[in-house]
Amino acid sequence: MRDMQRDLPQILWDPLLEEGVEQDCACSTDRPVIWEAGTEASRETDCACPETSAPVSSPFPSAAGLWRRPSDLYRAPLPDAHELTFNPAGPAGVVVLNEPATYLLDSFATPHPLTSPTSRQLASLGLLTPACATESGVRDTPHTLTAWLHVTNRCNLHCAYCYVRQSDEGMDERTGRAAVEATVRSAVRHGFRAVKFKYAGGEPTLNWALVQSLHRHAAERTARAGLELHEVLLSNGTLLTTEMLDWLRDAGVRLMVSLDGIGAAHDAQRHFADGRGSFALVARTIERAVARGLSPYVSVTVTPDSAAALPETVAFILEHDLPFNLNFVRGEGDVTPADKARLIEGVQAAFAVIGQALPRRRLLDGLLDRSFFGAAHTHPCGAGRSYLVIGPQGRIARCQMEMERAVTDVWADDPLLAVRQRQDGFQNVPVESKESCRDCPWRYWCAGGCPLLAYRTTGRSDTASPYCEVYRALYPALLRLEGLRLLKWSPPVA
Repeated sequence: MRDMQRDLPQILWDPLLEEGVEQDCACSTDRPVIWEAGTEASRETDCACPETSAPVSSPFPSAAGLWRRPSDLYRAPLPDAHELTFNPAGPAGVVVLNEPATYLLDSFATPHPLTSPTSRQLASLGLLTPACATESGVRDTPHTLTAWLHVTNRCNLHCAYCYVRQSDEGMDERTGRAAVEATVRSAVRHGFRAVKFKYAGGEPTLNWALVQSLHRHAAERTARAGLELHEVLLSNGTLLTTEMLDWLRDAGVRLMVSLDGIGAAHDAQRHFADGRGSFALVARTIERAVARGLSPYVSVTVTPDSAAALPETVAFILEHDLPFNLNFVRGEGDVTPADKARLIEGVQAAFAVIGQALPRRRLLDGLLDRSFFGAAHTHPCGAGRSYLVIGPQGRIARCQMEMERAVTDVWADDPLLAVRQRQDGFQNVPVESKESCRDCPWRYWCAGGCPLLAYRTTGRSDTASPYCEVYRALYPALLRLEGLRLLKWSPPVA
């Protein structure tokens, strides 16, 4: 019986769950064995994450017409005669096939109809396409409006790469409530299904009473408007008390904590004004959060100087079984070849650590800066499309890294419309409009990277991020990690 089942096609894949990944920034006996991991795959960033349509809308598409194997599939061998298969323009990300499933896929080098549940499943995962199709038709339709609520400019740390101009300025209750109202107003007007509030700063726990008040108001307003509500607190992790942690858990507000290294590696980048490090406080907060039933999302900002410490950092996070992401620092100047080489070497070493302790948890979407493998997408983030950055005085910008360039304010009738109509400065253009990206096989997974960073570096919006070479160098190893993880944690064949 075991040998007979081994002869059946086996398909392993892990759809991204609905909530998305968090970052520090804006899914009979002749049927294939299909394993959907069902593990948590949400992420936090300090940006507005890219939004995509549901990864797979129907498990079995129509069998009408002729179907073929796409010519641009990325394929790589895995242990035990398995193969990693990846359609750069498909809906499913990494898919692992056993030998019979690979044989079936290859049979579609010559177009023919979908004659079995197995072939229809391959089609639903984007590994087969209609023979008459001329282009991929990637859709990138946001359904969540994200608002960064910058509740204070105050912070107790002086991080080396921080872009916030620290001051005593903080958001008051009137402005905060107006920010919630403005977000809900634009969300309803533009047909969004959900809103997401990111309570940020500065250090948002320094305006804690307002965070609690805005949560209550947001819950009431979104319920009345028929919108889903998602919330996350972006914290440096040094001031969170047990009472705060309990409140976050009970209120259903997610927590993201910044951790850039272990010990001195973290302290070199995230320290107090007098030079004292903050690692011990952050590590203690993470331990207490886990003990109280929270699973904090760990945001790791990677600089060329800190890249060598990544293996130890990742090992610590894996030991605590926490979701995390690796974000490359976004400065004002260019990224030198030496910087890129150090980043590649550090991330490769971190990947090696992960490969030795592959977790059940899906990590794919947080392991390489702005690369998102939940589904193919045309824009790297929601800036200028589905993102509002609201400062302490109620002024609204497109990105938290340019809060000084306000577009409108929370008292405008439709703030999102004003943000979308802004034409000066950087533009978040689709990846097909970036001349250096048009022929890249990875274009629908990084979508060109951070548009503001590209603009600040080159003065252009229609070009790729300066980290493009780093992405290209690391993508094969990144996909292999996911393939090995799927193999490790898939149910054994009976």
